[in-house]
Amino acid sequence: MIEARGLGRDYPFSRAPVRALAGVDVDVREGEHVAVMGPSGSGKSTLLHLLGLMDRPTAGTYRLLDRETTALADAERAALRNRELGIVFQSFHLLGDERALDNVALPLIYGGVARAERRRRAHETLARVGLEERAAHRPGELSGGERQRVAIARAIVKRPRVLLADEPTGNLDSATGVRILDLFDELHAEGLTMLVITHDPKVAERAQRTLVLCDGRLQDGAQGGGNGA
Repeated sequence: MIEARGLGRDYPFSRAPVRALAGVDVDVREGEHVAVMGPSGSGKSTLLHLLGLMDRPTAGTYRLLDRETTALADAERAALRNRELGIVFQSFHLLGDERALDNVALPLIYGGVARAERRRRAHETLARVGLEERAAHRPGELSGGERQRVAIARAIVKRPRVLLADEPTGNLDSATGVRILDLFDELHAEGLTMLVITHDPKVAERAQRTLVLCDGRLQDGAQGGGNGA
């Protein structure tokens, strides 16, 4: 599903470039649940932005679903991302003036899905995350946990093959975080391939294996996850 080789990302600054990622190799097989851990500034979010086709590497290659992405045009990358990837952000990234239903339906607009079908699938997916009764509420009227569940619904409404999540419990209290992780477990059990960026060992324990980043490089070896999936 994911095959990255020698992935690197430098950011140019006036005096010297900053190397956020250097020579990273990542493989994620179909149906896997992989966690990526590391301290702040280790390159975790940079890696997610590259794997999510939101940024381009300055070195290396990246194949997504057996398609080389490095040289794709911006429009091709956007279409591939919208079709095959679901992405969950720590800060939710919901549209504040739009109802939960419309936030969830947004990726389907980009996918050219008809309005009636968009609404049906958005309602269905909100019910899937336990928020059907909150469909008409705007983000400011929802709790942090509810906003994250709306963000997850938005990520999965288009039925992606891979889910990428960046610190999905980072802005939540511990009890709400557990509910989000339980939902992730359910999605994985249904066959969704997942890669989760986290600094929290309790989040990584849910994965089948854990990769560790430090100073933009993967550490040797991988740790087993805690759920035995």
